[in-house]
Amino acid sequence: METSTPALMTDHYELTMISAALKDGTASRRCVFEVFSRRLPTGRRYGVVAGTGRLIQLIKDFRFDPADVDHLRSSGVVDETTATWLANYRFTGDVEGYAEGELFFPGSPILTVSGTFAECVVLETLILSVLNHDSAIAAAAARMVTAARGRPIIEMGSRRTHEHAAVAAARAAYLAGFASTSNLAAGRCYGIPTTGTSAHAFTLLHDDEPTAFGSQVAALGKNTTLLVDTYDISQGIRNAIAVAGPDLRAVRIDSGDLSVLAQHSRELLDSLGATETKIIVSGDMDEYSIATLAAEPVDMYGAGTAVVTGSGAPTAGLVYKLVEVEGRPVVKRSENKATVGGRKTAVRRHKPTGTAIEEIIYSKGLPDHQAGDRLLQHSLIASGEAQPMPTLAESREHLRQCLISIPWEGLKLSAGDPAIPVVIVPTA
Repeated sequence: METSTPALMTDHYELTMISAALKDGTASRRCVFEVFSRRLPTGRRYGVVAGTGRLIQLIKDFRFDPADVDHLRSSGVVDETTATWLANYRFTGDVEGYAEGELFFPGSPILTVSGTFAECVVLETLILSVLNHDSAIAAAAARMVTAARGRPIIEMGSRRTHEHAAVAAARAAYLAGFASTSNLAAGRCYGIPTTGTSAHAFTLLHDDEPTAFGSQVAALGKNTTLLVDTYDISQGIRNAIAVAGPDLRAVRIDSGDLSVLAQHSRELLDSLGATETKIIVSGDMDEYSIATLAAEPVDMYGAGTAVVTGSGAPTAGLVYKLVEVEGRPVVKRSENKATVGGRKTAVRRHKPTGTAIEEIIYSKGLPDHQAGDRLLQHSLIASGEAQPMPTLAESREHLRQCLISIPWEGLKLSAGDPAIPVVIVPTA
């Protein structure tokens, strides 16, 4: 069942804390919360900040409408004081963060939220839901883009995830460098190029394969892609070229040993005079299977399940922690979950050549600027007002440049240390 407003993304325990804080007078204490990851998912050498553009709009629109408040009151989740506070909720604090498309590493303070305790803590679930999902998708997609070595990838995962997550996943994949999506809602919402081919069902609908291909070409022209592996791939390719001619745009292969089939398909297409007809492969593609096809005559990939599930890492592992109260650093000391107190500032340090060499996180202030330092945090919301944001295209280019800047070892698909080290300079 759908929630009535984004505000009901709030968890019960957040409202429990707010109710108690309102009662004891601590709800209005000025606080600073930070979003960061203690560690990267197993095997990963970098994370990608994604979802910020969506998140800022969601925070701006974050409201508890009368129906929400009535539900929470009638179900006993909140008392009358808390219900009144929720009914009047507007975020009036500040949000600073890494740019969308920025890389992050363990400890990177990718989002800093400051304001009263109550107005900040009520946003925890919303913030983590958006950033954990979108950042996981973008990191997986970025690895696939690297493995593809410049060949385009189509995002095709809508049928493998929640209907709303599908749109967000398409956006995150495009941010990471995917060329297009099959999700039309993402195309409408975010201006992402959309593309797609027919499924096996369309071929099976017709009496034979040539009839199915002829119908598709008659409707869409030769600038279409024919799915050739419903029955026999070799015969499917022959049928496709016989129907559409040698200037058919592309054929798609969705099953089998793609390495062998790509080679044979290229040879067959060339022998039929279709030297410019592209080969698109799909079917449970991830960064590893894409990498294995690097030397094969594949022109484009289609990725679905792996990308929308983070290719084995469905969450970025981000947490939202209180680090400062009324200007005083606070820390959590739990084993394996300790935090560093105080608001932090982060810079990325680079060689004169532009290669990133380390990320430095300062717990108090910022030292003298050095050549090659790049300040990572930017104002996203100031006193409750959203600040101008980069376009999706600009964030996509930012990520591309960030991936160019890290040492080449950081782009490996094998497990290893983070692409660059993170140095935390403690509070003096």
